[in-house]
Amino acid sequence: MSSLARARNDGPDYANENWLLDTQTFEIPKMRINGLAFVGIPVTDMKRARAFYEDVLELKVSEEMMSGKWVEYSLGNNTLAIASVGPQWLPSDQGTGAALEVENFDEAVKSLKARHVPFTAEPFESPCCWMAIIKDPDGNNIVLHKLKPENEKEPCV
Repeated sequence: MSSLARARNDGPDYANENWLLDTQTFEIPKMRINGLAFVGIPVTDMKRARAFYEDVLELKVSEEMMSGKWVEYSLGNNTLAIASVGPQWLPSDQGTGAALEVENFDEAVKSLKARHVPFTAEPFESPCCWMAIIKDPDGNNIVLHKLKPENEKEPCV
């Protein structure tokens, strides 16, 4: 059987040590990532989510799109987005999370506890930072993070 017939019928014969030579070769373009575009957090109720992100976390809206179903907050050189776009993107405590760098870790923790925000992980210290994990109203994990000053940092291993 010819290479072309085998490719059409079964695909490449990977057991054959020369299988790659039996197939047509072509160049695969290389992906070039320039940076992080945004961190997106799916939510189910935009009004409730906005109250949390804007009133509790005190984030300022930088852009609103899709008739309010997508809201962005500028955080330094980055963007955090919340969105309620349907069943193709639902909240989860098992997926990607966002870590928010806070100016004063202890004050941030006290403020969130005073507002009865649930903590998934109570505040803890690592050799290079302080962290805590909270839940937004949809159960998404949000990390509070504060890097230690350079003179206090130890290697995070």
